[in-house]
Amino acid sequence: MKNNIEKASPSLITRLLAPVQQGQQLIASFHDLWRTPMASLMTILVLGISLALPATLHLFSKNAERVSAQWQTAAEISVFLKMSVNEASAQNLVQRIKLYPEVQQVRYISADDAMEQFKQLSGFGNALAYLDANPLPITLLVTPTQRHSQPMAAKALLEKIQAEREVQQGKLDVEWLTRLEAIMVLIKDIVFALAALLSFSVVLIIGNTIRLAILNQKDAIAVMKLVGATDGFIQRPYLYTGFWYGVLGGLLASFTVSLLASYLGVAISSLAELYENQFNMQGLNLQELGILLGIAVFLGLLGSYISVRKHIRSIEPNAD
Repeated sequence: MKNNIEKASPSLITRLLAPVQQGQQLIASFHDLWRTPMASLMTILVLGISLALPATLHLFSKNAERVSAQWQTAAEISVFLKMSVNEASAQNLVQRIKLYPEVQQVRYISADDAMEQFKQLSGFGNALAYLDANPLPITLLVTPTQRHSQPMAAKALLEKIQAEREVQQGKLDVEWLTRLEAIMVLIKDIVFALAALLSFSVVLIIGNTIRLAILNQKDAIAVMKLVGATDGFIQRPYLYTGFWYGVLGGLLASFTVSLLASYLGVAISSLAELYENQFNMQGLNLQELGILLGIAVFLGLLGSYISVRKHIRSIEPNAD
């Protein structure tokens, strides 16, 4: 029994000390970065800027969606009734359309009100006084709900309203909505493609940096293997180095995006005031900052893992 305990004790002690040793390696790998401060700083800057570019595009895409959502909510369907429709029938149609689940609001414009608005806007007030009868029909302005203000849903609502017997014609300018939606999709695709491309370059840069560090310590690694060190033990400090590159690069990217959001937000707010509007640019929230940092750490670990798996295995001590 005593012999079994003595045999198990070294293994138990090794397991208990493993987290302490890994913590020491983690701290030591951070200090090792600054043995070559210029190379480490350049790698961190490249990582931070590479991640800041797609993150900034995502920021603009998010704020553009806020603006486009306001535009789409304000979209209206102009409904022109038949000239034979009287006011009572028109009011009855207004009540029916208000019951549509897709409709948020219906505004009634009588033929006389439409003529008054046309006089004011067209500048032909005196000439219009010579008309024998009002040529303008009763008009309804239908505002869809936010859910049904998207191009396809708004078009379906237009077709539904046009099926009413009192309606002569309905008009909805869906082209600009469709174009706006296509632009937003394009921006998102650009952000994704740029993020994928820059992420690949980050992996290559970190992998190359770790490769150079391994080659510089090639003799030391061979000696460690000679005395019985496992590949996992040798690889761990380099993986921790990739982790620190990711952490520092992610923090730099977050700071850069926040700085750009603050700087450009002032300019955009000043521009909005010229159009008598208010717009406050939103920065990245805590969840988005956490995702950005997580991506940076993942890329740092991935680049270092690929490099150490390839190069450390190829280093073997000389037989002599």
